[in-house]
Amino acid sequence: MNTLTPENQVSMEETLSPEQDHDDGHHAPPQGIMRWLLTTNHKDIGTLYLWFSFIMFLLGGVMAMVIRAELFQPGLQLVDPNFFNQMTTVHGLVMVFGAVMPAFTGLANWLIPMMIGAPDMALPRMNNWSFWILPFAFLILLSSLFMEGGAPNFGWTFYAPLSTQYSPDSTALFVFSVHIMGISSIMGAINVIVTVINMRAPGMTWMKLPLFAWTWLITAFLLIAVMPVLAGAVTMVLTDKYFGTSFFEAAGGGDPVMFQHIFWFFGHPEVYIMILPSFGIMSAIIPTFSRKKLFGYSSMVYATASIAILSFLVWAHHMFTTGMPVFAELFFMYCTMLISVPTGVKIFNWVATMWKGSLTFETPMLFAISFLVLFTIGGFSGLMLAITPADFQYHDTYFVVAHFHYVLVTGAIFTIMAAVYYWLPKWTGRMYDERLGKWHFWCSVISVNVLFFPMHFLGLAGMPRRIPDYAIQFADINQIVSIGAFAFGLSQLIFLVVLIKCIRSGEKAPAKPWEGAEGLEWDLPSPAPYHSFSTPPVIK
Repeated sequence: MNTLTPENQVSMEETLSPEQDHDDGHHAPPQGIMRWLLTTNHKDIGTLYLWFSFIMFLLGGVMAMVIRAELFQPGLQLVDPNFFNQMTTVHGLVMVFGAVMPAFTGLANWLIPMMIGAPDMALPRMNNWSFWILPFAFLILLSSLFMEGGAPNFGWTFYAPLSTQYSPDSTALFVFSVHIMGISSIMGAINVIVTVINMRAPGMTWMKLPLFAWTWLITAFLLIAVMPVLAGAVTMVLTDKYFGTSFFEAAGGGDPVMFQHIFWFFGHPEVYIMILPSFGIMSAIIPTFSRKKLFGYSSMVYATASIAILSFLVWAHHMFTTGMPVFAELFFMYCTMLISVPTGVKIFNWVATMWKGSLTFETPMLFAISFLVLFTIGGFSGLMLAITPADFQYHDTYFVVAHFHYVLVTGAIFTIMAAVYYWLPKWTGRMYDERLGKWHFWCSVISVNVLFFPMHFLGLAGMPRRIPDYAIQFADINQIVSIGAFAFGLSQLIFLVVLIKCIRSGEKAPAKPWEGAEGLEWDLPSPAPYHSFSTPPVIK
């Protein structure tokens, strides 16, 4: 690996004349729309990803509102069952591929070069391309809502034969949009890997790498491993539906259960793709507001790698009810339980970091603490689902819906919000309104529990998921859940107000707005200059 020594740096600088080093035209960003269309700057691309993911988050939220409005009372109220199924499908796809994953990619673009002392991402033109194909992918997917037969209506997991025999003509659009999303993810992942391996500042050894960079590096390998598997699954669905193949058609010698094996071999590592970067964010925020070093740095790195490896050995816990051999059920049950050990190590390390620290409770720390508590609830319900005989009872009920929303909303989305509050002063050069930020936190954390916690009881009582109508005995809890959903949705408008107010009129932020913050990004002025670290810093 070629890293620059201080001597190399001096000799390189001496050989460049001031004109060659960087002219003003290169330093100032171009103005207007072309700046955003043609940019190869990691900060601009990070900003594009973050705004895109926020728009998708609000759009996916509107779809969730349609779902919860329909379920407010038993009986068919507002939309017909087919449109209800389209909403559940597109809501899932938009939230997973449009909100959570692009948000983490945006954070990676903004933060990783600044954290490791690199001038930019390693492959800037590919970086521009990997963002700009995303809006087209979602235009293709969302346009299907307005076509004859409607959008995909088979759930975001698109199980065969629902997606191959009983699906609308827009299935082809769904397949192409998923391919484009996958290409975008793979390009982003390659960029992160090359950047972290080749562009670290001199002296930044592997065990000095910020944990956010570590978690993203491991996530990037997961992405490269599983995105082609998803591409294979959607391609087989496409050929089964339109070209007469029989990969998943029992009548033609295929096997619909094979679809589940292929899909979940992608789908379970995908869950960790959406949560590992959160662990890196927590490992930056909790030490800052505890005024302490992170407890057990190396164990955090090994735990992250262990989770990633184990994530490939647990996929069939989604399939306990398909009639697997008992040996396979036991194997997947024990592997799933095993994955809770490295996750528990992380929770312990964060709590140990806070122990006897000088804690303050600014908005990023509030979101971080709520993540610790609520993500742990999601972890415990996951352990319940891991137990094969119990899973026969929970499978395809609202208990599962409650579990994965605790993991993805209070896990992934809350940490994204924490990250935005934490690094916003560095991005914009202005402080956000702390009082409004706390309003956003308290409204979100109360409403999210009113929304998702009662779903556990609906599931235990036997209410199946993805149904537009239900028996009268579920009515009261469904009303509470729907009220929580609308409250949570409205709370995100406070977040939008906080962002706009901060960008337009926030107080000027110092270079290091948080007293306990550590890392190279805090050595830069606020807002971070358009080109940072043109000379690599040397890590002592």
